[in-house]
Amino acid sequence: MRYNIELKGLEVFAYHGVLQHEQDFGQTFLIDCLYQVEADAEDQLTATVSYAAVADLLHVTATSNRFDLIESLASACLAAVSNLDSKIAAVKITVHKPQAPMEHKFADVSVSVQSGRFEN
Repeated sequence: MRYNIELKGLEVFAYHGVLQHEQDFGQTFLIDCLYQVEADAEDQLTATVSYAAVADLLHVTATSNRFDLIESLASACLAAVSNLDSKIAAVKITVHKPQAPMEHKFADVSVSVQSGRFEN
């Protein structure tokens, strides 16, 4: 059986960006992670992949590295979650940069990357 687990809006303060100001002072990023687990429908934590463990991994990945591009941050998060547990069949990561440095008013700037094939 496959089922989806979704973590939305994980808030991370980090130092990613091309501009020196971003690298020096940092900013808040939001990370969404949708992952599909292939496992038996047991009522045991060992039968799934803990969303708390995924959140911890994403936080460490985002705060212990520095990237110029959020594309690179998203790819690093994707690789980390994909390799966390063999029960993970597919992963989609979206990184939001709500304080992206641009002169225009905007609702969101985000990048999404995916690995594996999601099944219904």
